[in-house]
Amino acid sequence: MPPPANPLVVALAYDGLCTFEFGVAVEVFGLPRPELEPGWYRFAVAGVEEGPLRAMGGVRVMADGGLDLLKTAGTVIVPGWRGADAPADAPVPPPLLEALRAAHARGARLLSFCSGAFVLAATGLLDGKRATTHWRYAAALAARYPAVTVVPDVLYVDEGPILTAAGTAAGIDLCLHLIRRDRGSAAAGSVARRLVVPPHREGGQAQFIERPVPAVHEASRLSPLLDRMRASAGEDWPLDRMAAEAGMSRRTFIRRFRATTGATPAAWLLETRLARAKELLETTRLPMETVAEASGFPSAATLRLHFRGRLGVPPGAYRARFAGVA
Repeated sequence: MPPPANPLVVALAYDGLCTFEFGVAVEVFGLPRPELEPGWYRFAVAGVEEGPLRAMGGVRVMADGGLDLLKTAGTVIVPGWRGADAPADAPVPPPLLEALRAAHARGARLLSFCSGAFVLAATGLLDGKRATTHWRYAAALAARYPAVTVVPDVLYVDEGPILTAAGTAAGIDLCLHLIRRDRGSAAAGSVARRLVVPPHREGGQAQFIERPVPAVHEASRLSPLLDRMRASAGEDWPLDRMAAEAGMSRRTFIRRFRATTGATPAAWLLETRLARAKELLETTRLPMETVAEASGFPSAATLRLHFRGRLGVPPGAYRARFAGVA
């Protein structure tokens, strides 16, 4: 989707504000970034109630205005919702629901972090769409809003004008994704470097669900292997080779790989190869057959099949959108 003509990002603040999620919105969109001007986002804070508002940890927040600010927003962020342990039991004020529906009708994008998905679901705008939230709340969200398709094991879901992120730090992943969508990979990479985080994390939140922690010596054997696979995605990586280089049996390797990355070896390798293909499409003018070979796909046709299936666009269209974008 093209970036909105309106660069104003408005983050909601409310009594009981989730401090970390709110801080993510401020850190990504509220700081001046002269290296990315002109056209960088503008930022404001809208109070759901009249302030000052109490955030978790004893912080007080003074909003720039009330819900009227949503009338001028191009993007609205819901940074979690109060009652973190039971967000479904914290009713959303009707004026907020009305303001979000009106903003969406005017073309504003709506983002939620963590338990903020309950707010978007309460508007009805997520009905018939996919959404995610923190894995602790996924079952409650699905039960309370059965018209929403809850995806519990991803970091974020992009449904065009409505985007939802999983727990806490996944809000960073969603923000970087949105910047990449709006302004290209170079801008997303610049912000990621300032945040000292990777511009894209593989896997999903399935790897963070409570489970026994893999033994340290096994994790240490996997990390070098993952680095080698990233560096040589164009090589053939059958399962037997992966297991042998990790020093594990096939069965143990598959189990430990999924526990560590949140994905099967095949799915992880496909994502790694697609990431390599995206990098080459963005930074080179290599022929499509060369991009496919360097990324580990047997042909350009196979690359197109997986690229379109995973990203929704053919690689040629992706290159036209992102190559050379600042």
